[in-house]
Amino acid sequence: MRKHARHARLGAMTKESKKAIGAGEAGSTGPPLAPGLYIVATPIGNLRDITLRALDTLKGATRVLCEDTRLTGRLLAHFGIKTGMLPYHEHNAAQMRPKILAMLDSGQALALVSDAGTPLISDPGYKLVREAAALNFPVFTVPGPSSVVAALSIGGLPTDRFLFLGFLPPKAAARRMALAEIKAVAATLVFLEAPSRLAATLRDLAEILGPREAAIAREMTKLHEEVRRGMLAALAEAYAKAEPPKGEIVILVGPPLAAEREVAPEAIDMALAGHLSEGLSVKEAVAAVTAETGLPRRTVYAQALALKAARS
Repeated sequence: MRKHARHARLGAMTKESKKAIGAGEAGSTGPPLAPGLYIVATPIGNLRDITLRALDTLKGATRVLCEDTRLTGRLLAHFGIKTGMLPYHEHNAAQMRPKILAMLDSGQALALVSDAGTPLISDPGYKLVREAAALNFPVFTVPGPSSVVAALSIGGLPTDRFLFLGFLPPKAAARRMALAEIKAVAATLVFLEAPSRLAATLRDLAEILGPREAAIAREMTKLHEEVRRGMLAALAEAYAKAEPPKGEIVILVGPPLAAEREVAPEAIDMALAGHLSEGLSVKEAVAAVTAETGLPRRTVYAQALALKAARS
């Protein structure tokens, strides 16, 4: 996890834990777990969001693998969990993985957590999961909070198709180049960003991606949770005039507006042909492709008639 995010979470955990539900009543140990690696989601702010299964897993694990032992230690202490911790983060991952795999080989049950949210989502861990799976060690998911899914659920933008892109490059030139590469993606785009770079990133998003709906989700599940929605250019202008906000931020950018999309006729033909081969009528196929592409119905219908005539 990026240093700024880790420090923000550390401070937030201290304040939010005082407002959250009282410490867990269960003991420090839980029911025995089957050997394997458990990927455990933890709260992104409000400690009451932890699941009962997550608590059982953290209690029953041999060790908890974590990015920051101070932050995870506070979480465990809050719920009366005394499982020992083992640091596993981007700086020591290469050295720790062989030791962790050896622990799995000895039949231990290990719980992997990130500083907050679901591990592996913009956090280290995928190499450990991949190597554990390659060695046929069981890998279990204990799902729960995720800032990405939380933001999508309240952002008010299309969620049927989205692309998570994590943190964009901090330097403007590299950031703009990365945005140019994804301009044509017909999906809601999801980014994480530091408060100090939010205004600059929004400016580049508006300039490179063009007219888009967007939402800025900040401090989700915490005391000062906020979502601002609007057109991307308007949000960029507003944040450019204001002081950098505090807390953790998720940026959602809607797919290209219908008027901005460029869909090749061949792609429309393929989509129509696919639906027609499924037994749909021309009217039904046109409705399906219109919904999928956002193109005007008349454009898709004209293409369907042309396709039908070519097949006659």
